[in-house]
Amino acid sequence: MAANNRISFSKEKLLNLPLPASGQRSTWHDTKVVGLQLRVSPTGIKTYSVYRRIKGGQPERVTLGRFPAMTIEQARKAAAAVNAEIESGANPAQVRRAVRDEPSLAEMFTLFLKSKRKRDGSGLGVKTKRDYQDVLRLYLGAISKYKLSQITRHQVKSIHQNVSRTSPSQADRCLALISSVYTFALDQELFSGENPASRVQKNPAPSRDRFAQANELPYLLEAINESSNRDYFLLALLTGARRSNTQSMAWHDLDLNAGVWRVEMTKNGTPQNVTLSPEVIEILKKRKQLGGKSPFVFPGTGKTGHLVEPKKGWATLLKRATLRKLLDLLVEKNMISPDDEAMYKDELVQSPNKAMELLLRMADDIALPESAYNMSDLRIHDLRRTLGSWQAKTGASLSIIGKSLNHKTHQATAIYARLDLDPIRHSVNTATQAMLEAAGMGTYLLPKAEL
Repeated sequence: MAANNRISFSKEKLLNLPLPASGQRSTWHDTKVVGLQLRVSPTGIKTYSVYRRIKGGQPERVTLGRFPAMTIEQARKAAAAVNAEIESGANPAQVRRAVRDEPSLAEMFTLFLKSKRKRDGSGLGVKTKRDYQDVLRLYLGAISKYKLSQITRHQVKSIHQNVSRTSPSQADRCLALISSVYTFALDQELFSGENPASRVQKNPAPSRDRFAQANELPYLLEAINESSNRDYFLLALLTGARRSNTQSMAWHDLDLNAGVWRVEMTKNGTPQNVTLSPEVIEILKKRKQLGGKSPFVFPGTGKTGHLVEPKKGWATLLKRATLRKLLDLLVEKNMISPDDEAMYKDELVQSPNKAMELLLRMADDIALPESAYNMSDLRIHDLRRTLGSWQAKTGASLSIIGKSLNHKTHQATAIYARLDLDPIRHSVNTATQAMLEAAGMGTYLLPKAEL
């Protein structure tokens, strides 16, 4: 080592270092910190590094950063940290090479989507993949290019807190996705560090117990009967099946003679035998008679081949149900005469927006609370909850309800496994009749199905 290449680093000295000849590189050594070097290229690029022999091994170089972006003080602190690692027996250069070869969050996410398998061995569904991609794109872009070991719990907590301000549920989805990707990486032995999403507290889960009440069912069923997706909504209500399973219901999974629908895989990772009430069997038989080449009960024109959740149709349906309920309340409160009621009902069909404006103005005039008539907060999933609630109303036990809705809890799983379908069928049929009677339809035979 040339003696004149050993200097006490200072900003002035480093700025005025001579440039080496073309094709060569000069190295300058700090006299204050062992191993700290500054390498100078012919173009004037100056890079800090630590060059030390690792215990029991060969010399290794650890690059620290560039001058002057990295100050001399920062370089000395970084060099001291590297020296401490070396003294403890570690190989910092090897560690940095491992990080350099490590996948980023985005790269591991891509592999996760491609290779992740559910408990039954199947891959992730199209909708699940799309939802995950949306979460990464909308909320995790700031850390997606970081190597897995570079992402800290503090960063994850910060993202979770920021997203929670606008959407607590989406914040928890971010947390769950990060955790799942890291768990996958650990399982595949592509990463050996810590999961930065572990021990980050999720938001309190909001409880939702909304279901169609007795005084709402007449309006809900009347609006459903007018919907172009009438049969889908009725089956969602009368089977209590999950939306995704109802949408993808296939003819080969139905035994109409036995009154059973076999769902091979549900959201909780288990199959389910769904008992079919006489009303549901009637709907399905009429749809079957109408024929069609689709293997699905509810055909669709998209990539899946079956119906995808009809959100717009559901919103229109709830609007009609709400306005009819409001109309009845206004007649009851003498804001509309019985003679004019028929006129308003026609107006609801022909000019719903105009009718809504008139009816809402009358409701405001008498300070009628919106909660007395508004049904727009009902969700399609609440149809499933409605069946369970009416089963409870008609005396079904929690275990029967859990079995019929394919709920899965640690405590009840063993009980559910021992139940047969007979008590479940009785419970579903009883709840169906109770709902229809509450709607004023008695043993109502549902009209002919339409595809």
